[in-house]
Amino acid sequence: MTEKTALTPSTHTAPPARFSHGVRKGNILQVAGQVGFLPAVPGQAPTPAGPTLREQTLQTFANVKAILEEGGASWDDVMMIRVYLTDVDHFAEMNAIYNEYFADLTVAPAARTTVYVGLPAGLLIEIDALAVLG
Repeated sequence: MTEKTALTPSTHTAPPARFSHGVRKGNILQVAGQVGFLPAVPGQAPTPAGPTLREQTLQTFANVKAILEEGGASWDDVMMIRVYLTDVDHFAEMNAIYNEYFADLTVAPAARTTVYVGLPAGLLIEIDALAVLG
């Protein structure tokens, strides 16, 4: 049996509840929903990257990537990405940022985007990812 390993990169604060930022078991790595918080500063509350969708999306990608790397994975190992937006009017802009960010991937992961209003005030996007290693 392969044990589950919780993943919390140094750039992240401890989760606010009993969950992990990411979990790896064997060659499967699940990244929990990440938002556009800037890298953690000890003693300070998490701070959003900025007010724009672009700033928050790029920071969210960086946060997902940090967890992937903590678990020994990369974007090339990602099979599925789920994107959650708080505003339906952000679809086109997010797709443009997404396409630009992943332009160099040989095979793009499957993806799902949905709109919901469950994020804390000021946050515009959340992303989770599922990776399968080697």
